Amino acid sequence: MQSLPHRAESSLDDLELVRRIAGHDGAAFEAVMRRNNGALYRVARAILKNDSDAEDVLQESYLAAYRHAAEFRADAKLSTWLTRIVVNQALARRRSRHRERIVVPFGDLRAEERNTNESDAVDESADSPEHAMTRAEVRDLLERKIDELPVAFRIVFILREVDELSVAETATCLAIQEATVRSRLFRARGLLRESLARELDLATGDIFPFAGERCDRVVARVLARLRAVAAALPCPDSAQGRAEREL
Repeated sequence: MQSLPHRAESSLDDLELVRRIAGHDGAAFEAVMRRNNGALYRVARAILKNDSDAEDVLQESYLAAYRHAAEFRADAKLSTWLTRIVVNQALARRRSRHRERIVVPFGDLRAEERNTNESDAVDESADSPEHAMTRAEVRDLLERKIDELPVAFRIVFILREVDELSVAETATCLAIQEATVRSRLFRARGLLRESLARELDLATGDIFPFAGERCDRVVARVLARLRAVAAALPCPDSAQGRAEREL
């Protein structure tokens, strides 16, 4: 297998990369994998909801792409072609294991007709180091909630919102209509908002907790102040104390 300088690999266009891969150029194939690993893994993970299975599907998809590199045509981007391979491989594995039912099949347009309005939610995350743990917790929560989406909505959300594919590219990858992409994305956003809102409602009662050590510390300080004030008062049995009570 040939070896290319890293910069050369990064600058090659899709057609040149595929031409070299068809000629069994290992370096060119490595360049393709490194370009697409993250996005394709997320696609497989969105369908399978399992890290190990997603890695296996990604590997099998690359092997299939390598074997069929000569069949690639430039009517779509290489990343789109690879995505379709991953989607097909992941769905095949999912069907074979019967892990869950597909709530809305990819070819079924009926369920999406109920909701057609567009709705966007913008999330901004803090970049300061002290918020790193909070961001990680929010990311974990969001990943959990994305996993709970029906697979048809989940994969569209990943392709559009995470991998930032266009509506047309997403439709091509999934072999569905562009209107279906829009409606599924809208439903995915809505379901995520509802799910996250429920989590927020449950957490609201626990915000700004004041218990444990903080509670004990304040109580102790108040009691100490009261004891100090009481100690400063005249003794009740003294003549001065009796006189003060008579005032």
